[in-house]
Amino acid sequence: MLPAKPYLQSVCIRPDAEVDYDTYPHNIPAIRDMGRMEFHPDVTFLVGENGSGKSTLLEGIALALGYSPEGGTRNFSLSSAGSESSLHEVLRLARSFRQPKDGYFLRAESFFNVATYMDEVGYLDGYGGKSLHARSHGEAFMALLTHKFEGKGLYLLDEPEAALSPNRQLAALSAIHQLVEDKSQFIIATHSPILLSYPHAKIILFDGTGLSEVAFEDTEHYAVTHDFLNNYRARLDRLLDQD
Repeated sequence: MLPAKPYLQSVCIRPDAEVDYDTYPHNIPAIRDMGRMEFHPDVTFLVGENGSGKSTLLEGIALALGYSPEGGTRNFSLSSAGSESSLHEVLRLARSFRQPKDGYFLRAESFFNVATYMDEVGYLDGYGGKSLHARSHGEAFMALLTHKFEGKGLYLLDEPEAALSPNRQLAALSAIHQLVEDKSQFIIATHSPILLSYPHAKIILFDGTGLSEVAFEDTEHYAVTHDFLNNYRARLDRLLDQD
């Protein structure tokens, strides 16, 4: 039997595209030297400092797939401030012949606008039948994972941990795993070491040298968190200049 995934196999800059490598976003090292990025059939994490290009690339993929710049499903389009880059115009996406039955683009910074739109159109069944504004930010995001995401889908998440406490990040890991077991694929830009711990995921590091694949234990997120939790008194004394 042929594998059901990945729905999205890889992304690259079209060879025939005319780009100016001195202008944004192509002057970002990770975008400039992207080559062909291949995705894990289950979960691919994009990591790096702010400004490293991970969210820019995720947005470009989402727009190339037909999503609104502010997120949501492909069934509606939200007005945008027009701040998105033109990267999507030059991307080539390699997709499987198998099409996902579900999909969603979540970006934490504009999720409030998506929630407002849902209230305005009265479409709440897919979110547990309750206004997203009547929930905390974390509750609203968990409603996405447990009610809106139906499985057999391709889900693009930009910094979902912004809405989640540590306990809810653990709950999100469980929900993501259930969706992966139901033939879903995730591409997630994140700073969360909890989310990055998902077993067998592919982790792609964006930095000043371009792109590289790293193991969970080799990420700065793991190293810094692990070191701080195990030596927090000494680290605080040093950071705060205490004797």
